[in-house]
Amino acid sequence: MQNERDVLALIGADDLMLEVLEAARRADLPDGWIGAGFVRRKVWDHLHGFEGATPLDDIDVLYFQPGDLSRDSERAIERSLEAAMPGLPWSAKNQARMHLRNGDQPYHGTVDAMRFWLETPTCVAVRLDGGGALQLAAPYGLDDLLNMIVRPTPAGYRRPQAYRARLESKDWLQIWPNCRAIWP
Repeated sequence: MQNERDVLALIGADDLMLEVLEAARRADLPDGWIGAGFVRRKVWDHLHGFEGATPLDDIDVLYFQPGDLSRDSERAIERSLEAAMPGLPWSAKNQARMHLRNGDQPYHGTVDAMRFWLETPTCVAVRLDGGGALQLAAPYGLDDLLNMIVRPTPAGYRRPQAYRARLESKDWLQIWPNCRAIWP
């Protein structure tokens, strides 16, 4: 596994991931993506040679809608996705409001918001375009994801306690023992 094409081929060969992506596409969210662990877990499971998938904590459905920052709208999207594909851990987050939680300047779109996440291998998202083709967004590239390196983003360096707490709570280095972390 060496590049974006390989990552997209891996995702494209996974029927469940494609069903999840199709459900998100049908939701027709503005600047909608599915990111973070949805992609990272799949790649790291593959690179570790795991037979089955490790458990998915949540499916991070990302979108950007500055005109509606309510948590109620996010919950309505989660309920809609749950109706489409019951039993999955849907988590919808309007990236247009996340700067408030993180103490940043307003973001300009979903991919811009991902630049403010704490670690580089999580800053990756995928979606199906209108024609059904897979698209990948990775504002920090794919090198750390593919080399199994957990590195702080600039936001992770600005918020080292949050970065460290996240790594400790996620147990990534125990789940995927070939990964290594860079600690600020």
